[in-house]
This record gives sequence, structure tokens and C-alpha cells, in this order.
Amino acid sequence: MAHNKTNLPSKTCPVCHRPFSWRKKWQLNWEHVVYCSKRCSTQRKQSG
Repeated sequence: MAHNKTNLPSKTCPVCHRPFSWRKKWQLNWEHVVYCSKRCSTQRKQSG
């Protein structure tokens, strides 16, 4: 059973400027996801 992952939505992280794709764990709040990882989230809080 093949999965086509090329059609997943993606965003760019404002901290590391890398693109990241939709994940199943974010399916309920994808519009509120801003950072690609916890590391970027904590870096943003420390620098601001």
C-alpha cells in the first residue's frame, strides 16, 4: 500500500527558515502550528 506524501501542506518555520510538512499529530490544529520543532519554539522564546 503506497502513500502519496507529495500533496501534504507545508509551512516555513520562522526560526530556522526550513520547510516542514503536515503531520498526523497536527491534524486537529494545523492552522495553529507555527514552529517545526520544540527546539525552534524554545529558541524563539529565548531570543524574544
